[in-house]
Amino acid sequence: MKIKLIMLTFFASIFAVSAYAQGDIFGKWKTIDDETGKPKSIVEIYKKDGKAYGKIVKLFREPGEDQDPICDKCEDYRKDKKIIGMTIITGMEYDEDDKEWDDGEILDPKKGTIYDCKLWLEDGDLQVRGYIAFFFRTQTWKRVE
Repeated sequence: MKIKLIMLTFFASIFAVSAYAQGDIFGKWKTIDDETGKPKSIVEIYKKDGKAYGKIVKLFREPGEDQDPICDKCEDYRKDKKIIGMTIITGMEYDEDDKEWDDGEILDPKKGTIYDCKLWLEDGDLQVRGYIAFFFRTQTWKRVE
């Protein structure tokens, strides 16, 4: 009986560590503007059908700015849709070998541009890389507690 309990605890802890390693990206993240260093938004990353997605749940806007803007530069199904609530990260798949999420896309609603995307954790922060061919930009997002 004691051996069964030890084995059950061992396998449960292995499963929990594995799920935690993959699931670390899930939750809410504060995005930071590359140029100003100010917070831009809160993005909630969630899992659906085994893939990761991210939607904007809050925008940090200046008093004179539109507090509930639309994506007027988007060219796909998000054209003229509200940015708050918009899914901007789509179809990310976990790559066990590289310990990152990739093969998905990220939308920059300010420009309406869609980029290929990779996500990975580094020192507790989420690294978000958007790229086209060899050109890329990586942002560091901070977890919202």
